[in-house]
Amino acid sequence: MLKAPQILVRSLVLAASAAALLGCGQRGPLYLPAGPAAAQRATLPETLNPSGGNNNAVQAPSPSASQPR
Repeated sequence: MLKAPQILVRSLVLAASAAALLGCGQRGPLYLPAGPAAAQRATLPETLNPSGGNNNAVQAPSPSASQPR
């Protein structure tokens, strides 16, 4: 059988979880903005990798560069 402190803690955790789920996010349907202001925003890959891709990747030397002259 549950004791009073366990019931209190569980009910507080449940209430806090419900408040967090109800209090976050946007009301109404989700949509992707398509106006001119949205065209200037970064995409998700650009946000995750601001350098723009493989600019920092180490490239293997070409075969002609390794041959002595």
